[in-house]
Amino acid sequence: MEIPEIIKAIRNRAGVSQKALAAALSVSFATVNRWETGRNAPTPLAMAGLRAYCERKGIDYAEFEGNTIRAGSGSALLYHGSKSGLTGEIRPISRKLCDFGQGFYMGTEKKQALTLICNFPRAMLYTVEADLTDLRVLEVDVGIDWALLIAFHRGKLEAVRRSAIYKKYAGMSDGCDMIIGYIANDRMFVVLDRFFSGEITDVALVNSLSALKLGKQYVALTEKACRQIKIVAEKALSETERAALSQESEARRREGIRQAEDICRRHRRDGRFFDEIIDGGM
Repeated sequence: MEIPEIIKAIRNRAGVSQKALAAALSVSFATVNRWETGRNAPTPLAMAGLRAYCERKGIDYAEFEGNTIRAGSGSALLYHGSKSGLTGEIRPISRKLCDFGQGFYMGTEKKQALTLICNFPRAMLYTVEADLTDLRVLEVDVGIDWALLIAFHRGKLEAVRRSAIYKKYAGMSDGCDMIIGYIANDRMFVVLDRFFSGEITDVALVNSLSALKLGKQYVALTEKACRQIKIVAEKALSETERAALSQESEARRREGIRQAEDICRRHRRDGRFFDEIIDGGM
C-alpha cells in the first residue's frame, strides 16, 4: 500500500478523524492531511510514531508493511568504504554477523562510508554503480521486521532457534540477490543490544535508529549481484582527511547516543520488549 492509503486505513481502523490522529502523533492537522493527499510523506520518525500508535490501538501494522521482494530495475550510485582497499573481483565476503548477513555492503551516504574507515591508514572510498536489472531484491522498511532481521543476522535469535520467529527471519531473504534496508551502524550497537537484553521496547528502538537518518545500505548477497557492481571512482584518504573525519565521527557518535537516550526515555512505556515479542510470536 502507498503511504496515503496506509494513513487512511489506520484512521479507519482506529475510528478517528485526521485532527484526532494528528493530536495523537503530536503533529498538525495539516501535516496528516498532506500525508493522506500525497503532498508530503512522513519522516522515518513519524512512521515510527504511526507504528507505535497502531500498537496502542491493537492494529497490526504488518498488514501495511513496506517490506517487499521485487524484481530489481535500474541502477543506484552508492559508496563503499574499505579499510585497506579492494583487490580482485567484488565478492559477498563480509563478516557473517553484519546487519543483513554476509555480503558486499554499500551505502547511499558518502559521509557514512567515510566515518567507518577513517581510523585506518590504508582506507579507500569507492563510488560504485549497482545495476539491479534482473536481480531479486528485498527492500526492508524501518520497523520491527527490520530490527529483528538485523537481530537474526547478528546472532541474537539463537536462543529461540525452534520458534516461528526464528524461522521467519531465517528465511526472509532466501533466494534474494540484494537487500536494501536502513543503516544501523556500529555506534548504535548499544541501542540494539539494550533492546535484545530487554532494557528498552521496540518503539524506543525503532524511534532511536530511524531518527538518526543514516541512509540506506544496499547489500549484495550473491555472486550474481556482485558481478553487476561497477567501480566508478576511488579515493585514498590523506592523514589530514582521516583526522578530521575521526573528530566528526566521534562528535556524531556522542550526539547519536544523547539523542537515543532521550528517545528511549520518552518511549520507555510504549510498545513491547524483545522477550514479549518472542513469546508472543509477533
